[in-house]
Amino acid sequence: MDDTKAVVLSPEGLQKLKDELHYLVSQKRKEVAERLKEARSHGDLSENSEYDDARNEQAFVEGRIAQLEQMLRNAKVIEEAQGDTDVVSIGSTVTLKDMEYGDELEYTIVGSVEADPGQNKISNESPVGKAILGKKPGTLVDVDAPMGTIQFKILAIK
Repeated sequence: MDDTKAVVLSPEGLQKLKDELHYLVSQKRKEVAERLKEARSHGDLSENSEYDDARNEQAFVEGRIAQLEQMLRNAKVIEEAQGDTDVVSIGSTVTLKDMEYGDELEYTIVGSVEADPGQNKISNESPVGKAILGKKPGTLVDVDAPMGTIQFKILAIK
């Protein structure tokens, strides 16, 4: 991860990262340390798969802690777009119409850390997110996708 790149987060996203960091530092580290201690007590470490697993988990936990700390250092909290429905911005909920199939889709634009397509939260860095940022309702936008260009019309911004 680029050390200087701002991490765009909603207040809820910021809290989730803080909660995860707190859990990893206050609980998970201790659990992994106990697993290591237990595995060491079994003797020969060269052929001890429990010890290897615990060391791998420790490396993962420490890596994730470092990653979260970096994200929090570079966090830029964006409040939900309040009342500004003139243009699409981070925090906006946007209704789009697929011009080929006529389907209407609703997405909330979030930072890449919070993106969750299953919850209709798309990143401002995704192809659709990039294409609609700064645009007004009624605008047609072309989105380059692996299967070709998709055209959407921005119907509404909340």
